[in-house]
Amino acid sequence: MVQLADQLLIGATAPTVPVVDEDAARRALRAQIARLERLLADALVTAFPAGRVDVTVPSRGGPRLLALGDLELLRDELAERLRTARAQLAERAERQGEARRLLEAMYADPGAHRFVRLHRADLGVPGCGAYEVRPRLGLVGMLMGWWQVKLSSGCPRPGRGEPA
Repeated sequence: MVQLADQLLIGATAPTVPVVDEDAARRALRAQIARLERLLADALVTAFPAGRVDVTVPSRGGPRLLALGDLELLRDELAERLRTARAQLAERAERQGEARRLLEAMYADPGAHRFVRLHRADLGVPGCGAYEVRPRLGLVGMLMGWWQVKLSSGCPRPGRGEPA
């Protein structure tokens, strides 16, 4: 204790507390949040025709100036949502890739995929319909081993009382 007092009296400088530029920190956090929001919007557009991805931004109680801690929390929540959205998109892309490989195998060897049905939605293609391996010429084709891949419309026919 005496040594510290002696150093202060001699002219030694006291330890300084770093000054944080709060405006620069706010600008950096707002830039990061804006980038994450753009990436989430891109994820939504990527997933749009085939499904949904949660890209909602958490509410902070209406318009107000967020403190640094709140900005960091918002950034972290958006980063987690982006990670989740990208994982969903990767999973969907993997399922669609498997479905495309199955369709190619169905076309390559229809006899090995008898009565296999693959919906267009599984491929990520909009609209109704399904690819199905069926015997050519019905029972005769089945007995002869003549198989083909057919694309059915798959759309339900309008019933009575429903608009056409």
